[in-house]
Amino acid sequence: MAAASRRELLGLFVLVCAVSGAASWWAGRTERELGPRVAALARPGDIRMLSSATCPICASARFWFTAYRIPFSECQIETDAQCRVDFEASGAPGTPLIRVRGRLMLGFDPRQLHAALAPAG
Repeated sequence: MAAASRRELLGLFVLVCAVSGAASWWAGRTERELGPRVAALARPGDIRMLSSATCPICASARFWFTAYRIPFSECQIETDAQCRVDFEASGAPGTPLIRVRGRLMLGFDPRQLHAALAPAG
């Protein structure tokens, strides 16, 4: 019985690892495909990121914007008083808070960025 349980647990572990790896691959693929599309749609002034110095997602977003040469501006809530005021006025629970053509998005999601920049229709 114990040997069967160990085999079952090992099989479950392998399955979880495979699903996790596939999900990571798919997310990376989506980000790579959307980078050039977002870059083609974004104009200077379209994207502003309110970030925090201690936010790892902010660092990922910054890296992605830079890697795909997507024009964006950024302010940090710890060092920029107006940025802090804007952040607090939004009522957002955390950073990054990304303003895309006036629309606020909490977190970093290339699909949402693309949707906010893409022409309607």
